[in-house]
Amino acid sequence: MTRAPSAASLSRERLRSQLLAGPPAGGAVEVTRRLLAVQGQDARGVRLAVRARSRGTTAADVDSALGDERALLITWLNRGTLHLVTSEDYHWLHALTAPPRLAGCERRLAQLAVSAAQAERGVATIVRALGQGPLDRRALGEQLARAGVPTAGQALIHVLMLASLRGLTVRAPVRAGQHCYVLVADWLGRPPRFDRERALAELARRYLAGHAPAGERDLARWAGLPLRDARAGFAGIASELQTRAEGLSVLAGKAPSRARAHPKLLGAFDPLLLGWCSRSDVLGAHEREIVQGGMFRPFAAVDGRAVGTWRIAGASVELTPREALADEHLRAFEEEAQDVLRFLEIAPRGDAPALSLGR
Repeated sequence: MTRAPSAASLSRERLRSQLLAGPPAGGAVEVTRRLLAVQGQDARGVRLAVRARSRGTTAADVDSALGDERALLITWLNRGTLHLVTSEDYHWLHALTAPPRLAGCERRLAQLAVSAAQAERGVATIVRALGQGPLDRRALGEQLARAGVPTAGQALIHVLMLASLRGLTVRAPVRAGQHCYVLVADWLGRPPRFDRERALAELARRYLAGHAPAGERDLARWAGLPLRDARAGFAGIASELQTRAEGLSVLAGKAPSRARAHPKLLGAFDPLLLGWCSRSDVLGAHEREIVQGGMFRPFAAVDGRAVGTWRIAGASVELTPREALADEHLRAFEEEAQDVLRFLEIAPRGDAPALSLGR
């Protein structure tokens, strides 16, 4: 057992694990494979998570990986929210983390006045419709309504969620700007044999690759699994771990990084806020400005610490500092703003600066 790192050292190591310090990833698939699962209910936010951790990619590259390449997909995993994962990791991660969410989804459908019979009819309707090819949420909603399945309010999304939790559907290709659902059997083929013990070990190994130093409780929270499962995963790779005095682990042979993180503009629901039990080291006194009612706003970070919020305003980035920023950091955020606009393919307007400061 090694000595516990300082708070600054711990932050630097996690930033390196997150690909926010040190060499960037080569593209969307590499980022996703490193982080294992990236929260994906915010379409722009999940793409911006790729931008912040790679070099030269665009949002269109993410869409290509979701569609033509069939390398990425989005579905309900882990804590019961949408996540971006690689297609090669889908089957085992779904088998581990989706079944515990089924009962909650069914209860929610009942609360939304969708009977069990209607829910079953809805799943059958979705599968039958997607047998003809990819369809977006609007088109599936029309099919469900014609079948007499309630779709008002949150009913539609929970019927879609039920089909996905059962391992029948995922979101993959983007058509005409809309994310479409497909059948797992058509898009990915038959699942390999599932070994729960091996899957828990792989979960722990892959989680630490993108989040170390971290502990068993961090993994349990991130994956939405019982603590006993997280402990079983860590036990399954015990020979690969180095455990620190405070109980945090890293994969053996991974030397602490000395690389400093460049100032970053991070998107909504960025993984840096969602990977551990606590996010106080990132947000500090600014948590109320960034986390509001379960929503995680885009934020600006210096050395992995939040210093402001930002948004797209027309054809520029508007940064609202929450504390005084050094000139060097403002220059870095100007470069970041230019890269955000490049990534999103937002053309600048005349001589207008890429970055403006809000209040």
